[in-house]
Amino acid sequence: MAKEMTWKKAIEEVLRQAGSAMDYKEIADQIITLGLRKSVGATPAATVSSNLVTSIKNEGTKSPFLKVGRGQYFLNQARLGNTQPTDEIESPQVITSFGMFWRRDMVHWTQKPRLLGVQKLGAESVDFCNQQGIYLLYDGREIVYVGRTTDRTLGRRLYEHTLDRLSTRWDRFSWFGLLPVLEKGDLTSMPSHYNSGQITPALEAILIEALEPRQNRKRGDDLSAVEFLQQEDPEVKKRRIKETIENILNRA
Repeated sequence: MAKEMTWKKAIEEVLRQAGSAMDYKEIADQIITLGLRKSVGATPAATVSSNLVTSIKNEGTKSPFLKVGRGQYFLNQARLGNTQPTDEIESPQVITSFGMFWRRDMVHWTQKPRLLGVQKLGAESVDFCNQQGIYLLYDGREIVYVGRTTDRTLGRRLYEHTLDRLSTRWDRFSWFGLLPVLEKGDLTSMPSHYNSGQITPALEAILIEALEPRQNRKRGDDLSAVEFLQQEDPEVKKRRIKETIENILNRA
């Protein structure tokens, strides 16, 4: 059985085929599309970024990769024109992950609900119950509430809204998380500091993404976080199947 290609070799292959600079998220997409790796973990884009940054930091000019812009990478031996590597220092993102218009009825609500999401098709799911950050509640497409998580987790705060005065007034929610997601799908601790220049652009990006003003782009320019697509809690699926069977038996 052939040994699985390493992340580094897979990145090299994608950039070699592209022949041009690529965003690290696009590189992750291509690795999955081309089937260069069978196991991609929960955060393939973040894993690609980590491999690129680590290679450039540890190997210097011997690294096969060049950083040529924000999130943009090129093969070292394929440098074209007057493209030059940048000395920009990587700093923690303010918003690391987010989910848009997740359905309330796809969550089995308890004090610690599973808020399941996947970064890309084929990636492992991540439970964002313990995420911290900002969230929005919707009634249809209308925002009815904006909240934050501090002393209580995202899952706990949302659960409380299934019981309080807002319990009948929302059917969807969006969230913007601060805790980084590790490759295996675990949430890690909050970074101890941020680049101050990232704060204002991140706040603007959240507002643009959440409100979708007609004169702005669909996504804020500085929302470099990875979007996670909602997955239905298996308990909800089992409950729906059980109700279907009971309805069939009652009609028999």
